[in-house]
Amino acid sequence: MEVIETTRHHRPERADLLRFLGACRDAAAEDRHWKVASITLRVPHIDPLAVLETIYEPGEHHAYLESPSAGRAIAGADAVMLREWSGTGRFERARAFADEVLEHTVAVGDVEEPMGGPHFLGAFTFLDDPGAGSPFPGATVFLPRWQVARSGGTYVAVANCRVDADSDLEALVDRIWSAHARFSSFAYDIPGGLARRPVCLDRTEVVSRRGVCGFRERVEEALQRIEAGEYEKIVLARALDLRFSAPLRPLETADRLRNGFPSCHIFSYANGCGQSLIGATPERLAETDGYRLRTEAIAGSAARGSGAVDDARIAGRLLRSEKDRREHEHVVASIRRRLAQIGLHWNGAGVEPGLLELPNVRHLHTPIELDLPESVDLLAVAAALHPTSAVGGTPRERAVADIVDLEPFPRGLYAGLVGWFNHRRAGEWVVAIRSALVESAGARLFAGAGIVRGSDPDREFTETEVKMRALLDAITEENPL
Repeated sequence: MEVIETTRHHRPERADLLRFLGACRDAAAEDRHWKVASITLRVPHIDPLAVLETIYEPGEHHAYLESPSAGRAIAGADAVMLREWSGTGRFERARAFADEVLEHTVAVGDVEEPMGGPHFLGAFTFLDDPGAGSPFPGATVFLPRWQVARSGGTYVAVANCRVDADSDLEALVDRIWSAHARFSSFAYDIPGGLARRPVCLDRTEVVSRRGVCGFRERVEEALQRIEAGEYEKIVLARALDLRFSAPLRPLETADRLRNGFPSCHIFSYANGCGQSLIGATPERLAETDGYRLRTEAIAGSAARGSGAVDDARIAGRLLRSEKDRREHEHVVASIRRRLAQIGLHWNGAGVEPGLLELPNVRHLHTPIELDLPESVDLLAVAAALHPTSAVGGTPRERAVADIVDLEPFPRGLYAGLVGWFNHRRAGEWVVAIRSALVESAGARLFAGAGIVRGSDPDREFTETEVKMRALLDAITEENPL
C-alpha cells in the first residue's frame, strides 16, 4: 500500500481531495488497473455503533465489533471491494484478496493513527462449506466504503473508494467530502426515533430432522459416543425460532448487549440481504497488534449465584470441578497443539485457569499470549485454530462430523468468526457464539454447551437456557424463557 505523507492532522480542502483523486485516476490509467483511494481523518468523539445505527441499510453489508473493556470498536458499511468463498482454503483466499487490494491502494491523511487506514471486515462460518441456502457463505471479506473506529481516546473516520481510469472525479469528491463533513460533527438522527421493543409472540424449539429429539436426548447420545471412545468432548447447541410483534432493530439490540455485557465482545454482521447475526461473545479467537498474539481458552461454565455467599460458593465449586477442569484442559491442549503446527509455541504448561466473570455466567479461563513472527499472520492463526475445542470438540475432525449429524439445524455463522484485519498485520477475530440470526420480525437464537464424560443433560440444558435468556432480554420486552 502506498501512503502519501501529509502534515499530521492536516484538515484537507476540497481542492486537496480533488488533486489526490485525480492522481489516483491517472495511476489507474497508467497501470490499466483500478485503484482504491483511502482517506483517513481523525475526528472528535464518535460512537461507531451509533453511527452505524444511524446510516443502517438492510440491503448493505455491514460489520461491527466492539470490546468495551478494551476501549476499541470498529464499524464499517457498504462494500467497495468484496469477495465470498466456500470450501477449504478460504483463509488463504482471504489473505490473497486483501494483498491484491492493498497492492493497488493509495492512502492519505491520518493513516498512522490507531485504527487508521483501510480495514478489511469479514466473517467465516463454522464449517468450510455451510451448505446450500446458508445466509452466509463460507467466508466473506470486504473493504467498507465508510469506516469509523475508536481506540482509547482516538477516533477516526475512513472513506474508501474505487477509482478507475474513467471515474467521475467530481462525483467522488462530492460523496467523500459530504461524508467526512458529516462524520466530523455527527448528528445521530435515526428516522422515526427509537422504537419500543417488540413482544415475542411465538417460540419454537428446533428439533431433530429424524423426529422429535430434544437437546437432552442429543446429549445422551453424545455421552454414549464419548463412552465408546469416539471422542473426548463435543459441543452441542440448541436453537430457538422466535417470532415478534414488530421487525427487530438488530443494532439497538447490540447496544443493549454492549451496556449489559461490558466484558464481552459485541458484534453485528449483516449479509446485505436483510439478515444479521448479532451477539455478545466472551470468546476471542485471536487478536494481534502485529507483534504479539493473544488468544484464550474458555470452557467450563456455571451460572451466577443468587447472592454474594451463594455466588462465591458456586465459583469455588467451578474451580474445583473435575468435569469442568477436564473440559477446559481439552481446549487448552487443542490450542497449544494447533499453534505448534504453524510454528508458534506457548510455554504455559501447568498454568491454572482463572475465572471469567460475566453478569449471568462465569467460565474457567486461561489467557494465552506469545510473540507473532513475521512469517505468520492473523489469518494463518485463525485457519489453524478455527473451530476451537470450545465450540467443536476433541478430536476436532471427529467431533465436528458428529455435530453435523446430531444437531437438527445448520450452524451457519453461529460459532464461526467475525472480525477485522489491516495493512499493519493487526486485527481481531471473535467466535460468534451467544448470538441470534435476525431477519425482519423473526430471530433464531443459538446457545451451546460442552459435553464430556460426566456431563449431566439437565445441567447442560439449563446452561443453554441461561445463555439464551441474556440475549432474549436484550431483544424483547417480554421474555418467554
